[in-house]
Amino acid sequence: MTRKFYITTPIYYVNARPHIGHAYTTIACDTVARRQRMLGADTFFLTGTDEHGQKIERAAQAAGKTPQQYADEISAEFRNLWKRMGISNDDFIRTTEDRHKKRVQILFGQIRDNGYIYKGTYTGQYCVSDELYVDGAQPGDPCPTCGRITETVHEDNYFFKLSAFQDKLLELYANPDFIRPETRRNEVISFVRSGLRDLSISRSTFSWGIPVPDDPKHVIYVWLDALANYITAIGYGSSHAGAQEAFRKYWPADVHMIGKEIVRFHCVYWPAFLLAAGLPLPKAIVAHGWLLFEENKMSKSRGNIVRTETILDVLGADALRYFLLREVVFGQDGSFSFDALVQRYNSDLANGLGNLASRTLTMINRYFKGQLPTPLQKAAKMSAGDAIASAARKTIQEFGDLFDQFQFSRALESAWGLVAAVDKYIVENEPWSLGEKQDEESRSRLATVLYTSAEALRIATALAHPVMPDATAKIWAQMGLGDIKKVALQDLAWGQLRPGTKLGDVSPVFPRADKSAIERMQQMENQERSAAVEEQKPAAQAAAPNAAPAPVTADSRITIDDFARVELRVGVIKVAERVPKSDKLLRLEIDIGTEVRQVVAGIAEAYAPESLIGRKVVIVANLAPRKLRGLESNGMIVAASLEGGRSVLAGFLEDVPVGARLK
Repeated sequence: MTRKFYITTPIYYVNARPHIGHAYTTIACDTVARRQRMLGADTFFLTGTDEHGQKIERAAQAAGKTPQQYADEISAEFRNLWKRMGISNDDFIRTTEDRHKKRVQILFGQIRDNGYIYKGTYTGQYCVSDELYVDGAQPGDPCPTCGRITETVHEDNYFFKLSAFQDKLLELYANPDFIRPETRRNEVISFVRSGLRDLSISRSTFSWGIPVPDDPKHVIYVWLDALANYITAIGYGSSHAGAQEAFRKYWPADVHMIGKEIVRFHCVYWPAFLLAAGLPLPKAIVAHGWLLFEENKMSKSRGNIVRTETILDVLGADALRYFLLREVVFGQDGSFSFDALVQRYNSDLANGLGNLASRTLTMINRYFKGQLPTPLQKAAKMSAGDAIASAARKTIQEFGDLFDQFQFSRALESAWGLVAAVDKYIVENEPWSLGEKQDEESRSRLATVLYTSAEALRIATALAHPVMPDATAKIWAQMGLGDIKKVALQDLAWGQLRPGTKLGDVSPVFPRADKSAIERMQQMENQERSAAVEEQKPAAQAAAPNAAPAPVTADSRITIDDFARVELRVGVIKVAERVPKSDKLLRLEIDIGTEVRQVVAGIAEAYAPESLIGRKVVIVANLAPRKLRGLESNGMIVAASLEGGRSVLAGFLEDVPVGARLK
């Protein structure tokens, strides 16, 4: 019977356009899926987009679009990027599809029918950015995950009896392979041991979501909605026989691969939902770290996102795939820079595998008329050749063992160790010198050196194919070996290369990159950021409250580029209260459409806190946070400073939507 293998990425939340952080997870999953197919497994690889929730509703409103229009636009960008990268997913699930919505309602009903859902009221703090209930937080407290200020929520909800599953979850975590790496597993165990509280699994204060069955005033909590994609995409809840068979075939999943920031949802909530529904649990959840750029996680709010398209345009998809899996120890945070990318590309690809392929195949063309030579028996016993064969056999075993443990970097290090050994072997045996001689011993040595090099190249190329599908397919074709996707990795062994095989056309696969490649990528990213700023260009300069206006002189004037960097957003004040031991400061919670910001403003002498609730204001949204009286102010409110120090808030005569940008 054919072995089945099911792997998933998280479905990506459409609050931001895709960048290489998203590509990292997708590439890792794609690589595993490709390797499993080469090992003969009936493999199903799922990815998609998560499109519901309050954050999406607010982001769409700020963009002047309906939530569906907004989700359609961003989801299409993900799909188009994966297509350009050659990602081999078997399905792309969207949570706004009818097949998903209907099946999520069935899952909700199954959990409710089993007695694990009840109705109640929730009052507490909520992070809209992460769609996370923050237990134990107080008004004004930041989200423990993203650091943004939480919102106070009071609404009727349906609750899930999460507390009933504490012991069962701890039993599940006793299996060390269920959550990897160990650091993430230990975090989850600590969280669950601290005590689980029942979880609100519906919202009733907004409408962008899947309606609760028989109670459409509520929408299903976005994380129950999103997590269910892993089963809805393969047929759970379907009435069609084919879909039901697919669910029986592929569930439970072999691997859920996720980023470390969503471990709690996948390792606590998801298995509890499945247990409550009486469904099997996934076999493993594997969490990777973050990609850091300038020592910070890539994010839209920090403005340090690197677009995947930039790297594809300059170096291609395989260069990015290899760099991310070789440079970053999977499970740990890893740094990204254009310098490191180009350096790794040149050292490992241009000077490593690419150079080995070029020099070996070029010499076979030159000395053996493009046909793989037959090593003579006497020459085949050369100790150096035997050492390469032994190294290749060891690499095949080691690479597979490491890869199956998601140790991609070490697996690739092992394969490139074989490449380095062959390079040394070629230098020591000088086939170019042997090629100038006509005696039998020299010809037999030459044949053996080139056959040995070509056979090691074949093995390294086959192992690397899931990581670099395009480049390795080109090398395979140059070796005259046909379709590399038909290689059965489980049967890969030394000595399978047939002498007499006719080579294909030989050409460089990895042209060397110079400094101009770095400059091009940096320039492309700078242009993209400038274009984004231009789109959001405000029409007026933000002035700090209580600051006396400085006279405008030629030296004090700024350029339009300076001015364009200021992002002004319309917000509505939700909370206003005095800062203890301060006569001038108020602590405000301001909803700017995509999130609620805490802002500390020096307007207490001009405005009573209660008079500000519900008032629309303008804030500088991209100002770096600062501390005032121990409180973090994440933005600046825009006000005019009058004579005598009195402040007057900027406002609007017309009705302006919350989150709108001033241009």
